[in-house]
Amino acid sequence: MSETESLNQIAAWRAAGHKTALATVVQTWGSSPRPAGSHMAMNDKGQFVGSVSGGCIEGAVMDAAREVMATGTPKTLEFGVTNEMAWEVGLACGGRVRVFVEAVE
Repeated sequence: MSETESLNQIAAWRAAGHKTALATVVQTWGSSPRPAGSHMAMNDKGQFVGSVSGGCIEGAVMDAAREVMATGTPKTLEFGVTNEMAWEVGLACGGRVRVFVEAVE
């Protein structure tokens, strides 16, 4: 999903009164499921569009997005085969990915 499509969906959710967040892949190393620049937009009802990993870390990113929407404080997440959490969330592709999650107001 392009940044424009993600931002259009965020605008629609905001117009409907929802809190929103945007997750962006900011850096990758090795074999990663999605390239840098990939986006996932989320709202406070758990709806989302786009992808930052093809499904393997989206749950963890959604958890972080809920916190970011509640606090307004952005987070940078990193997943990789050297990170035990990556195996828990299913990132077993052999690469690493850094994702920036921010509230959009």
